[in-house]
Amino acid sequence: MATVLSTSHSPGASAKRKGSRLQRQETRNFYLFISPWLLGFLVFVLFPIVFSLYLSFTQYNIVTPPRWTGGVNYAELVQDPLFWKSLRNTVVYTLLHLPLALILALGLAMMVNRPLPGMALFRSIYYLPSIIPIVATSLMWMWIFNLRWGVLNILLRSVGLKAIPWLGSELWAKPALVLMSLWWVGTNMVIYLASLQDVPQSLYEAAEVDGATAWTKFWRITLPMISPTILFTVIMGVIGSFQVFAQAHIMTEGGPQDATLFMVLYLYNSAFRWLQMGYASTLAWALFLIILTLTVVILRLSSRQVYYEFDQKP
Repeated sequence: MATVLSTSHSPGASAKRKGSRLQRQETRNFYLFISPWLLGFLVFVLFPIVFSLYLSFTQYNIVTPPRWTGGVNYAELVQDPLFWKSLRNTVVYTLLHLPLALILALGLAMMVNRPLPGMALFRSIYYLPSIIPIVATSLMWMWIFNLRWGVLNILLRSVGLKAIPWLGSELWAKPALVLMSLWWVGTNMVIYLASLQDVPQSLYEAAEVDGATAWTKFWRITLPMISPTILFTVIMGVIGSFQVFAQAHIMTEGGPQDATLFMVLYLYNSAFRWLQMGYASTLAWALFLIILTLTVVILRLSSRQVYYEFDQKP
């Protein structure tokens, strides 16, 4: 008995109990401090996601309670011509916008990566459009695309060409929005610039000793070394292109003849213009599955084209 008592009151046992108590207190404090974020995540993120999944199987117009309809919305989605047209518009916009935006951003990044006087000013100038609110940008481009006094049409007339009804033509509406989208290449330019500055200069010096041309250095050194960044911008570009909404909503409202009716705009119209919340939730989950599938496909296809330095074995 004495041995048990002496063991229970030993300094080691007391320190162990004290450490366990401190650990429990730290754990309690941890959950206490993250509770505001955790509560916000549960209320404003997780609950809307789960509730939208439930609504996608219901008929809900906000005024009356949701009515369970099973997979009726998904069956209707497959047969909805507007859904397929909005998907086609979104895919075409992505195929036009993404290569142009990424190539222009990379070109600007390589240009401002040169150690010349005043480059910091040019970096700021090229990045500045990216922080201008999209509503203000859309209104400005509506003026640029104006048929009578728009800057683009004034330039076309000055060289003897006819004015183009950019936003009023089914043929030119999507190219107009693609042209406008290049206004925001500054964000990717900054990302590429950071990646370019991380490329070891010793690789370029060794290539110059071997007599490599500028194109060879770009193709054999620059592109492989920044390929993880290119993959990141491609994935984020696809996600962003499939979520294009504000400029089409402000400038064309999906017209003319639904030429700029993108998926998110169609989702918005279904939810807030036609009050078909259940069907809008179905569109949202369809858009999520499409983006998820494209992301997985891009990651799988890029596994052999992307160079990761830490994966190389000596």
